Amino acid sequence: MVSKRPDNLRNAFKGRSGPQRLWNACRYSRDGFAAAWRDEQAFRQIVWGCLAGLPLACWLGESWSDRVLLGLVLVIALLVELLNSAIENVVDRISPEPHPLSKKAKDMGSAAQFTAQICILVVWGAYLIGRLF
Repeated sequence: MVSKRPDNLRNAFKGRSGPQRLWNACRYSRDGFAAAWRDEQAFRQIVWGCLAGLPLACWLGESWSDRVLLGLVLVIALLVELLNSAIENVVDRISPEPHPLSKKAKDMGSAAQFTAQICILVVWGAYLIGRLF
């Protein structure tokens, strides 16, 4: 697909290079975290789960790799929620009207988060069962 936007306009949104680009990226990320915290209840719930789960993973894990695995599935769920929220916002920005493709995109984002939650249950469940027995 050919962009109708001139290159100079598109690049105006890209920012600078070097340290300025890194600084801009950090600011954009901060703004993204703030927007997700402010507007997305599911994101806040997962953050609270991570804040409880990460220390628990460090305490329960018998080795460094155990701790990393238990913590990683929590962080992945956080990443998936950020991407799911981004997809939902883009779909809503394009049109608030119901459309089969909009529903499909939102449902796929939801399925990704559901899969991440199942991974948490499987990894933590298997680890805890292995520790108990």
